[in-house]
Parts: sequence; structure tokens; C-alpha cells
Amino acid sequence: MSLTNCRKMQVVISAAFALCFLVITGVHGDRLTVLQAPEFMSFQKGEWPISGEKIPDLVALTMGFSVQEDLSWPGLQAGPLFQRPRANVLVVVRGADSLALPQNVASYPLENPVPFTLDSVAETVHSLFAEDTPVVLQLAPSEERLYMLGKANAVFEDLPVTLQQIRARLSQDGSVLASLPLNSLSRNAEADLLFLSEVQVLHDITALLQRHRHLAKDHSPDLYSLELSGLEELSRLYGQDSPQYRDATAILASVLQKFGEDVYGLYGNSAVVEVVTVKTFEAPLTRKSRSILESKQISNPGSPYNLAYKYNFQYAVIFNIVLWLMITLALAVIIIAYNLWNMDPGYDSIIYRMTNQKIRMD
Repeated sequence: MSLTNCRKMQVVISAAFALCFLVITGVHGDRLTVLQAPEFMSFQKGEWPISGEKIPDLVALTMGFSVQEDLSWPGLQAGPLFQRPRANVLVVVRGADSLALPQNVASYPLENPVPFTLDSVAETVHSLFAEDTPVVLQLAPSEERLYMLGKANAVFEDLPVTLQQIRARLSQDGSVLASLPLNSLSRNAEADLLFLSEVQVLHDITALLQRHRHLAKDHSPDLYSLELSGLEELSRLYGQDSPQYRDATAILASVLQKFGEDVYGLYGNSAVVEVVTVKTFEAPLTRKSRSILESKQISNPGSPYNLAYKYNFQYAVIFNIVLWLMITLALAVIIIAYNLWNMDPGYDSIIYRMTNQKIRMD
């Protein structure tokens, strides 16, 4: 074998090894970054990958809830039994595999980036703390999707939801347009306005929390789930090498860093703030959502926001108690009626016995 052929063989082998490495580690390099966490939460630094479908279980465990399957992931260690964070904030950023977030607790690679929701965690929070009315807010500005429970109905009812409302908010006083370095971003382009509207929503959430600080002082944990897709639209329209995309990435990284610090401080350094950056999801998410501004027909007359009736997890217990009690009473009535129908008045009834004795004495 000649020297040239040996070199060609080495190049082919090196390329094969590099291809295998990319397949194993993942091409996109999606990340889960923990921006803020209380001191009693033990997030271990390391490159332990976590599956996208396990993110809801991770959020549930950080809030002290149990999950159906054990999460065998070394990134999160068991914490104190009687301490839980006051809030968990999860921000999903679509269109970027990573962001420059230097001030973080830990960062982990994300594998199998499938779509996920925190509906199960929201139902657990609402069922366990229904009397305390915790804040449960799930928001996706690009899809105009809003889901609120508890005190969020009263606090975040003025939060702009539709793109038209958010764009109107951008032209008002206190808008982020006055403080952000737009550089190559335009105020007239649709994709740019979508990105800026998501930044405005983050700013408005922290502003509302600062106005209603009592929400962070109660004993019920709060849950926030935000999905941002403005970067994905910019990447599709301009490309990742465009100045618009680079400027938007830098703006979003600084805004998320400040957003995490503000929320962490408002909750008394007892909040978990995670950021999931994913280039694109592997499968579309089919989900039926409710919007407080979408439907005019109100299914629940007691609620002006077209929310479903409150579901109590003790419904199954109460249903079984009522069902078997009614069956028992029905059987008792049938047995008593049968015995009365077949009763011999001369031997079985004390009334007839006294009547017969009285007749005989007369």
C-alpha cells in the first residue's frame, strides 16, 4: 500500500469517527440550562444528557412532587424533605441550540428534543393547593396560547396575549423598544415584531410580579411555563448567519439572564429558573389549548374566562361512596319489602298479637 493510499485511509477513518461522534452526541447541541436555583437544590455540574420527554418529571421533582417513574438522572440530587422552592419558571426557546448564559447554576445537553407540556405539573399544583390558589401560568405568545389558574386569573388578566395586543403594548410607555439596542432589527418587520413582543411579555411578567409581591410570599408554589419562538422565525427568514439573528440572540440572552435574576429575587431566592434551548422539535405537538380571549361561549357560567369546572381529585372517592351507598340502600329496601310481603300476621307481628289478645279478652 502506497503512502498516498495510507493517508486517504486515515482521512476516511477520521471522518467516520467524527460522524459517529456527531450522531452519538447530537448534531444540534440543544441544552437545558438552570439559571437560578435555591441553595438547598442540588444541581450537579456535568455533561449528563437528559431527554426532552423527562423535562416535566424534572420540574415536578424540583417542586417536591412525586412522579410515576423514577428519574435516573445524576444531574439532580435529592434535597431536603421539608423544603421546596416557591416557584418554578421554565422558558423554552425555539430556534437556538444554545445561548450565551454565563451566570448559571448548571447546564446539560438535551437529547431527543420532543415537544412537551407541563399540564400534569399544573394539575398537581392546582389539586394539592386549590384552597391557596397558586399562580399557574402557561404562555406561548406566537400561538396566542394562554392558560391560567389560581391567582393568575386576577393578576395576569391584563397581560397582552394576542400579537395585536402585544404590538399595541410596544407602542406604549414603558416599552422595551426604548431600552433595547435594536441594531439590525426593524420595528416594521413581522418576524422582528414577534421576537420583540416575546421580550415585552417577559418584561411585563416581572413588572406584574413586582406590583403584586404578595404572590411570592404565600405557601403555595407557583408554576410558569413560557414558550418563545421568535428566534425560530428570524432564523427561517434571515438565516442564522444574518445580523438580525445574531443581534436577537444577544438580546434574548441578556433579557433571560435579567429575567431569571428578577424572578429569583422576587421569590426570596427560592425559585428555580430553567431555560431549554432547542433548534427544532423532532415531532409536531398536537395539543388542544384554551384561550381566555378566544371563545365567546362560556361553558362555565361562574367563570368569565371560559375555563373548565374545577376538578377535584377526590371525585373518584366521593363517586364510589355515593354509588355503593345507593346500591346498599336499594338492596335494603328490596329485602325489607320482601320480608313484609311474606310476613304471617299471626306469628310475626306483635301488633296483630296484641289485637288478637284484646279481642279474646272482650
